[in-house]
Amino acid sequence: MIGAGFAGIATAYYLCTKYKKSSVLLIDSRPPMSFTSAQSGDNYRNWWPHPTMVNFINYSTDLMEDIALESPDVMHMMRRGYALTTRRTDIDCLIEELYAGYGEAESDLIRIHSGPTSNSYQPSDFKDWTAAPTGVDVLSNRDLIRQTFPSFSTEVANVLHIRRAGDIDGQHMGQYMLQRIQQYGGKRLSAHLKSIDQKQKFVLEVERSDGFERISADVIVNAAGPFAKDIAAMIGVDLPLKNVFQQKLAFDDKHNAISRQQPFSLDLDDQELDWTAEERDLLAEDPDLAWLLKPILGGTHCRPEGGDKRTWVKLGWAFNRDSSEPQQELTDDPHFNPQFPELILRAAARLNPSLKQYCESFPDRWTHYGGYYPMTNENWPLVGPLGVDGAFITGALSGYGCMAACAAGSLCASWIADGDLPDYASQLSLARYDDDDLMAEIMNSPSKGIL
Repeated sequence: MIGAGFAGIATAYYLCTKYKKSSVLLIDSRPPMSFTSAQSGDNYRNWWPHPTMVNFINYSTDLMEDIALESPDVMHMMRRGYALTTRRTDIDCLIEELYAGYGEAESDLIRIHSGPTSNSYQPSDFKDWTAAPTGVDVLSNRDLIRQTFPSFSTEVANVLHIRRAGDIDGQHMGQYMLQRIQQYGGKRLSAHLKSIDQKQKFVLEVERSDGFERISADVIVNAAGPFAKDIAAMIGVDLPLKNVFQQKLAFDDKHNAISRQQPFSLDLDDQELDWTAEERDLLAEDPDLAWLLKPILGGTHCRPEGGDKRTWVKLGWAFNRDSSEPQQELTDDPHFNPQFPELILRAAARLNPSLKQYCESFPDRWTHYGGYYPMTNENWPLVGPLGVDGAFITGALSGYGCMAACAAGSLCASWIADGDLPDYASQLSLARYDDDDLMAEIMNSPSKGIL
């Protein structure tokens, strides 16, 4: 297993637990779940604009629930949902996406509340995920939205409340998997992969702290995250992958601006940041900053971090669409913007006006960090054979690696062990690029599920 992030660990976990494989080795020069996996938002949601991805993430959520029940709840799973908000009154395109993703056969999962009150809508305070509703509640009345989400801007006209969604502790989930892998005889090696020779078996040359070593393997799994394209090139495979750097801000919300019961809340609308006249003049004079005066892609998101008894809040905004080569240190990426904390606070305050106080007096304790979205153009994962006998991939998990890792790992393990696979498995592998109709359908979709 080349890579000990979420994808590699999950694949090893299911090879060990599901298929009772004991000769499994995780190779990574970094500690487990570091680098990109350490930057995870630790969220999950089964909202996607295509049924294949809905089925894939539903399967992954099933598997996470299994771990939560058997561990017990080592990952602190919560299910307050995702609140997708917009100021638009016409949301026909969003409703169409819901039906496209969940399917007409599951239309009863989509509940539209258009009155000022609703007897059927259930609030989002579900720390116990087993009791939470499923499906989607669409709140299309401003009075109902004000009652339900009083902290949202009064401009919000519609809220799509995705119910099979919430947050987990991804690091604890990964540690649990590592312990189980070890119990089955799996091992971990701290080493940097230098090359792969293809003979009757794969021979991997790795560099350890005490020198070089050659390792023989019948099967290799490329789970190298943002470095997956480089690893694939070692065996002559060109992957359709790019890396897009995204940033987040976490801070101590000492003024309790965000309710601890607020779900993961996302502003779908494009942003025009609120600058003073003086600030606008200064920005206009700087060619590198003038873009901040133009509309910016929507997608700011906000959620409480660390449970009800903590005070931290996490903000994110995946507006970057430019790819970059992965850097060994994340802060060396050219898209790591030191102004991002100020930008995201200004933008997030449009949905949650209570955050404006932090624009005027920045939080005392905060963390600015970022990570890579290793992704395909269509934002679907790559799971399965690599086109070389004995070589597989669990990758391209974009910004949804934590929520998708269990399904990706389980599917890849089934590919390796000749286990049962769902009908959609080939659509998540490299084989989909031979299906012209599917690719045209995906690429013509107005939404790729990027949040």
